Amino acid sequence: MNPTRFVLFALAIFPALFAPAAAQSPDPAKLAAIPARMQKFVDDGDLAGAVTVVGRAGGVVQLEAVGFRDLAARDPMAKDTLFRIASMTKPITAVGIMILADEGKLSVDDPVEKHLPEFKGQLLVAARAQDTVTLKKPPRPITLRDLLTHTSGLPGNYPPVFADVYSKRNRTLTETTLVISQRPLDFEPGTKWSYCNTGIDTLGRVIEVASGKSYEAFLAEHVFGPLGMTDTTFYPTAAQVKRVAVLYGKTGDKLTAVPVPFIDFVKDGKFPIPAGGLFSTGADVAKFYRMMLNKGELDGKRILSEKAVAEMTKTQTGDIKTGFVEGMSFGFGFAVVKEPKGVTEMLSAGTFGHGGAFATQSWADPRQDLFAILLIQRTGLPNGDASPMRQELQRLAVAALRQ
Repeated sequence: MNPTRFVLFALAIFPALFAPAAAQSPDPAKLAAIPARMQKFVDDGDLAGAVTVVGRAGGVVQLEAVGFRDLAARDPMAKDTLFRIASMTKPITAVGIMILADEGKLSVDDPVEKHLPEFKGQLLVAARAQDTVTLKKPPRPITLRDLLTHTSGLPGNYPPVFADVYSKRNRTLTETTLVISQRPLDFEPGTKWSYCNTGIDTLGRVIEVASGKSYEAFLAEHVFGPLGMTDTTFYPTAAQVKRVAVLYGKTGDKLTAVPVPFIDFVKDGKFPIPAGGLFSTGADVAKFYRMMLNKGELDGKRILSEKAVAEMTKTQTGDIKTGFVEGMSFGFGFAVVKEPKGVTEMLSAGTFGHGGAFATQSWADPRQDLFAILLIQRTGLPNGDASPMRQELQRLAVAALRQ
């Protein structure tokens, strides 16, 4: 028989032999181990409470809450508790940029000065002495790609004189970006990796200029609205504030509440903080990661092109050392696992995600078709990206969902 005809015959007669393997059903006992393990962290005094979400591209398989939203009030943690997700905002800002790239309104290789003229003539630090700084012209201007990958050379945080940009949120993105543009670069663009809040905030302003809309309005229209992320916001309403988890640090063996005015509710705030200003819930963050695992689409609504998702979630930083744990690289807005090891050893190469300042974590593994989200509010951990809470959630989630 002709080989081609044989293959067609086999496909018709024995389709199950050639169909992709179906995902195994999650192991209920192993899923139940996740909230039990998080409860142990609560019982040991390491956390006040936690919300965890585990799922696949096709849906959430577990959403659980343990412990307390507010220890002093003895208010239990709820599945719809809001959390300050801080730098988990960064990939969402990057999605905004890639939506505009899909629309042809910008390219990731555009110089930043093409959209923000105030960046023209930006200089580079050539040398620093005790009382002098020598500046020179950089070999090329910074690009949107540099900002998306934290390789621009921009100083990562704002100067002390401008510190109230976070504490009061009373300056616009336009005003904020003007300050950023006047600072010299610390290194030649594209040569190093240095975590850069100011660079992501600049991307927020680029979104405004390229779209003709405010940064917040653009994300609401193109991301939060279509995905049904109804509790994701830069400025919580009074009703939402009542559901925000209290932030805790640890003094000795006791958890103590920590005030966080720089990203708490601000009635008339002007600065959304594209690098870290969002509040969200487990269910909402899950929708975002399901969209990414579904290559830019969720429930029939396309947010990004498949090409944009592929670019965002692959290594864009070559062999440059990046990230806060070993084996990492960076895509556009997302950290990407290049070599699974340590806290990522149970994940696949190509897993993408991001953490937040208060130890929140969110990671999606396309090869294993799973995502795991950890929402806690905790300061003082040596490294949120390497926390035992993250490691245990991932270990248990992979065990429960492994195909």
